[in-house]
Amino acid sequence: MTVPAQADLGISIDQHVATVEIQRPPHNFFDVSLITQIADAYEALDADPDCRAILLCAQGKNFCAGANFGASDTGGVKDASGGDLPNELYRQAVRIFRCRKPVVAAVQGAAIGGGLGLAVSADFRVTSPEGRFSANFTRLGFHPGFGLTVTLPALLGTQRASLLMLTSRRINGEQACEWGLVDQCVPADELRGTALALARELAGCAPLAVMSTRATLRHGLADRIAMQTDHELAEQNMLRRTADWEEGIKATAERREPNFVGR
Repeated sequence: MTVPAQADLGISIDQHVATVEIQRPPHNFFDVSLITQIADAYEALDADPDCRAILLCAQGKNFCAGANFGASDTGGVKDASGGDLPNELYRQAVRIFRCRKPVVAAVQGAAIGGGLGLAVSADFRVTSPEGRFSANFTRLGFHPGFGLTVTLPALLGTQRASLLMLTSRRINGEQACEWGLVDQCVPADELRGTALALARELAGCAPLAVMSTRATLRHGLADRIAMQTDHELAEQNMLRRTADWEEGIKATAERREPNFVGR
């Protein structure tokens, strides 16, 4: 295997399926470093002929509960030196979307905000009834990011995507499956195995044909994500200067209902 070790990822290959496991339990909050590590792992796996499919999964209670909003007033989006790097975060996210191998995400617990963005970067998602999915940005006084304004409408249609993003509504695994946000909803103790079985099904097909077909189906997606994240970031930077953003982050950290004032 040619994949270099990553600080917060466990990476292994078996029967042509690479398992990329996020190891920041229990909630697997993301930052620039984690998204970069995933992008680096995908890039290395693209170059590894032994890898034909990827299983993206996570240790702990939640797949990815978003950014750690208790960590900073910018929602935990920091580099190792403490600098805020939302632009770099999205640059690395676009690299994830450029992955050439098919990806199956095993989503236990919460996939919230940018964590939802990471989940829907995969080709397929498997969850359990206990799964929780939310694009909770407007409850933070914020604008959606991670390309969700591209990926959610493509998965759900404009109407349901708008409902999720404008209300910040949270849906469970069963409703996510009914809506098409996830592909399979199985008992929690079967989640990882079901996702792995799907990844192995993909790996059992002709690898060049799979990559070729996938490239056709996803043609231009990464470029659309790059363009849209530029817009998302501009809107986020504007909203970061508002009182509602400060209130949304404060209310989240204090686990209370926000009191937005519209300025």
